[in-house]
Amino acid sequence: MSSASDELYEKFQSYLTGERKSRYTVRQYSYMAKGFLSFLNKPLAAVDEDDIDEYKNHLVSVKNYSKASQHLAINAVKLLLKSNRINPPMNLTAPRRSRKMPVYLSQREASALLEHSSVDHRINAIINTLIYTGIRVGELCALDLDDIDLDENIVRIRSGKGDKGRIVVIPDECKASLEKHLEYRRRLRPATKALFVSNKRSRYDTSSIERIVRELSRTAGIKKKVTPHVLRHTFATTVMRNGGDIRFIQELLGHASVATTQIYTHIDENTLKEMYNRHRPRF
Repeated sequence: MSSASDELYEKFQSYLTGERKSRYTVRQYSYMAKGFLSFLNKPLAAVDEDDIDEYKNHLVSVKNYSKASQHLAINAVKLLLKSNRINPPMNLTAPRRSRKMPVYLSQREASALLEHSSVDHRINAIINTLIYTGIRVGELCALDLDDIDLDENIVRIRSGKGDKGRIVVIPDECKASLEKHLEYRRRLRPATKALFVSNKRSRYDTSSIERIVRELSRTAGIKKKVTPHVLRHTFATTVMRNGGDIRFIQELLGHASVATTQIYTHIDENTLKEMYNRHRPRF
């Protein structure tokens, strides 16, 4: 990028921080804004509809972005323009994101993942926290020691998506793994307040947690591509199938709209077969 673009990029990061966006959001939007500034190759104030059309095509044909990533990129550009008081072109609109059935683990797969994580108390605590609370990977990385209240069996999420704080509940299984981890964590006494710290005694970043989940799932023999978000889907789907109210699940997941939570009201293949066999016509 040019020096002018570097200045815009730094200004945008400061703007996002001033808007109290989470660290995860700042990183994502900054990355997308940097890509747009490199692509634009002209003053930001001169951006027009032709530039936006070309950029949208670039996201699809060159970057090979999914609809979700295109949506994120366009929203980042909107905020970039807003932060510089530039009216966005009329065609700066994101594609409608497809509503795919979420990928989640079966009970057997989830049990295998937890069993294989038990060889390392730190990894075991991370997997337990993700799969029993359904929190986002960015929220997990942002957790500090004083966000955990084991007496009350709760976790306080202070830097959720959209900067919405909430409380999630931890069951006894998860509590036991966190208690074991906290014993080690207190002996370690790193400079950071982070609940989960790497071997470098620093706060984990999201890519490190994603790698841990991915490698652990392979060790457990799970064929699916497992990510922290798949564990979030697993949590929500399981609670829904166990009779959890959709508003209750919305609160636990920190969704701004119940429409987002409704993706978990799908009927999976096994349930579909079970219901069909119970109610099918018998001639």
